[in-house]
Amino acid sequence: MTKHSKNNTASSVFSYAEYKMAGEHYGTKRQRLGNESMRKFNACSLCLNTAREPVSCADGHIYCKECALTDILTQKKDIKKQKDRLEKLKQEAQDEKLRAQQAARERVLEDFEKGQLGLGNSKSSAISASENSGPRGTKRKFEFDATKVETLAREAEEAALRQIEREQADALKAKLPDFWLPSLTPTYTSSGPPQSLKDIKVQTMCSVGSPAHAISLKTLYPVKWTPLKKAEPSSATTNEVEPICPACKKALSNNIKLYLARPCGHVVCKTCHDTLVKPAKRCIECDTALPDKDVIELNREGTGFASGGQAEAVKSGTAFQG
Repeated sequence: MTKHSKNNTASSVFSYAEYKMAGEHYGTKRQRLGNESMRKFNACSLCLNTAREPVSCADGHIYCKECALTDILTQKKDIKKQKDRLEKLKQEAQDEKLRAQQAARERVLEDFEKGQLGLGNSKSSAISASENSGPRGTKRKFEFDATKVETLAREAEEAALRQIEREQADALKAKLPDFWLPSLTPTYTSSGPPQSLKDIKVQTMCSVGSPAHAISLKTLYPVKWTPLKKAEPSSATTNEVEPICPACKKALSNNIKLYLARPCGHVVCKTCHDTLVKPAKRCIECDTALPDKDVIELNREGTGFASGGQAEAVKSGTAFQG
């Protein structure tokens, strides 16, 4: 491709080189993650460091105990703020309803006064004339019925309220859209403020769950790794222990499925779970009874080499339309 063809920007369509340049700034980008980008099986899902006093949720996500408690406390504070905001919105809606009813009542009284002075619209005058008209030569009798009067007053107020709502809607239609305010953009499709507790989050949720699931202090289970016992003390400066399976003494890693016993917190590999724990329904470390519901598969990101696991990062961008 010659230099002139790359610099030819006066064409009505994009050239191949221009499409390549636009692709760097538009569209969705995907990047395959390597082994160095994978979180270790014993790392915290929030701080990404080796979990200190590790705990697990019901879906097998591992956290530091401090990180989990901090996250739950933050969510509870946010829930309290949302509930206070909901109560404030309900009070504002109630006040707005009362103001609308007062405006409708004033509209009914104004129309009645205009009708008495002969300044009302022809429709209301015709209706009142047809209601009061009777056979000629007969004396009209005045009958007072409180129930009928209340019904007529309520119907008149409701009709005036609907008329006020229509006038407000017509006034909003004439208002031009504003691209700087999200609520006035032409593509704004929000459902409005929350109307009930169902519209807001009222329960603490797992921050890394997909889909999100509930989490609480009662559903955090301690994780007890079995450390590797070495004959000689290691000269390494790190204090991290290397977890192993208590049955087969195999070193645990990201390419091994791990199972946690909820009552005691011991972790075993998949092979030992299928051959020892599941048939006996007991922990091989402390002999605690383990029904099937008390065994949790721990979550892991993968090795970075296999096709399974969360091995791809996606960044969504604005689609380019050339």
